[in-house]
Amino acid sequence: MPPTLASLVQHSALKLTVLAGADRLDTPVRWAHVSELADPVPWMDGGELLLITAMKIDAEDRETMRRYVRRLVRAGVVGLGFAVGVNYEQVPDALVDAAREEGLPLLEVPRRTPFLAITKAVSAAIAADQYRAVTAGFEAQRELTRAALAPEGPAALITRLAAHLGGWAALYDASGAVVAAAPDWAARRAARLGADVERLRERPAPASVVVGSDDAEEGGDRVELQSLGSGRRTRGVLAVGTDEPLGTAERYAVHSAIALLTLTTERSRALQDAEQRLGAAVLRMLLAGEPDHARAVAGELYGGLLDAPFRMLVAEAVPSGGAEEERAQETAEDPLGALADAVETAASRVAEPVLAVPEEDRILVLAPDGGAAVGACVAYARAAEARRSAASRGGERGAGPTEGTGIALGLSAPAGPTGAAAAFRQAEQALSVARRRGRVLVEHEEVAAGSVLPLLADDAVRAFADGTLRALYEHDATGRGDLVASLRAWLSRHGQWDAAAADLGVHRHTLRYRMRRVEEILGRSLDDPDARMELWLALKATSGPPA
Repeated sequence: MPPTLASLVQHSALKLTVLAGADRLDTPVRWAHVSELADPVPWMDGGELLLITAMKIDAEDRETMRRYVRRLVRAGVVGLGFAVGVNYEQVPDALVDAAREEGLPLLEVPRRTPFLAITKAVSAAIAADQYRAVTAGFEAQRELTRAALAPEGPAALITRLAAHLGGWAALYDASGAVVAAAPDWAARRAARLGADVERLRERPAPASVVVGSDDAEEGGDRVELQSLGSGRRTRGVLAVGTDEPLGTAERYAVHSAIALLTLTTERSRALQDAEQRLGAAVLRMLLAGEPDHARAVAGELYGGLLDAPFRMLVAEAVPSGGAEEERAQETAEDPLGALADAVETAASRVAEPVLAVPEEDRILVLAPDGGAAVGACVAYARAAEARRSAASRGGERGAGPTEGTGIALGLSAPAGPTGAAAAFRQAEQALSVARRRGRVLVEHEEVAAGSVLPLLADDAVRAFADGTLRALYEHDATGRGDLVASLRAWLSRHGQWDAAAADLGVHRHTLRYRMRRVEEILGRSLDDPDARMELWLALKATSGPPA
């Protein structure tokens, strides 16, 4: 505890007497200062015990004393010590009355007590308090370090930190979810801070923010949020809630917790690089059809991933829709990095093995089928689709360019180690479809179970269709017949003349004539099944005459 007026009054060697403000003696004293100036306020910082002998002020003038004491109170002076037997044999009544009116503690200092003794007493008490704080901080650091090394890890550390602070503490992971809280009720309190945590995560690490609360149910606690991470990307957030601002010892404890949690939440770069190289080697062996070698290299780190069906995910950064969006994307969070964080965080919560291999502009992920990592990919894609839809609606109102989402994902069907190469091809095919359709995520099941016609929504396919049918559209534009409609009806009826002619409302001989004209104009025989197939797909891929 820092020195207070009460502790100075109780100091047997000082012999101080309280003349006013006895109910405010618990106020901490930041320093003891001697000044005989008529107006010492410009040199006050707040929290001082001011010591005077009244050499330059009329301490017996009541109006002068009222103004003097009022200025001291407004400047934050916590007490006034008046030395008797120097200029005045006793403390003037005018000063005593003024101090009582303003509620300023007034102490009588006997002649035999020099001001230096009071200053030394305050200084010694402050030094002792700081020593106690440092000692307590070091002890807290040792306790937190032991807790961090315990099997419970961060959870044990959070419990010890909350006990040391006499409040509560919580740890959030890279996605903003609460992973540990103490005491137990603190999890509910921490969950309410999701928006504040999200705003802090968007700032480069390290960063901090103080969040106040006036909710009576929550006790009006003061919450500090501290980001965790040695790089610019936030790897987690620490929250501590207390009734009052943190003292020196508590601040030491929080700083120690931040350092320890940073070490546990962000592994060394060398270890990360080694794991990535090992994961890349395992993936290359799987794609090369060497599952036994891949299992041997994977060991305990990735071996469990190969014991059950897994899915292959290929994610790729996609170009933005314009110069403005390109500049905005450069300053935004890396979408591939954000996806990797979401996948790894989800997997770590349930101790699920996951393999993520970054490449130049994309990332390859191998994760258990139906597991948390695959679920995180789907959730990430849905959130990205929602953001794009919101941006698109804003663009319709003139909010600027909205094309592109920053990322596209392809997800394979479930596979085993021997089918890794096929799963990779499926993921790449799904990714290709996602890019063409402007989707964030496409699963292989959608491509395999759906129609092939949506796959024709490609500029190259449309160009082929327009070129193939251009001569027929030009013929029809002269009013010399309806060859395109006739060809469509005939192909849809599988070459049945009577049925197709009935659909068109013409004689079958007329339809036969039109089909011969189609063959003459296109230079292709309709007896050729490949020709019929290409013409049918061309009709499906185009909606009208080429421009």
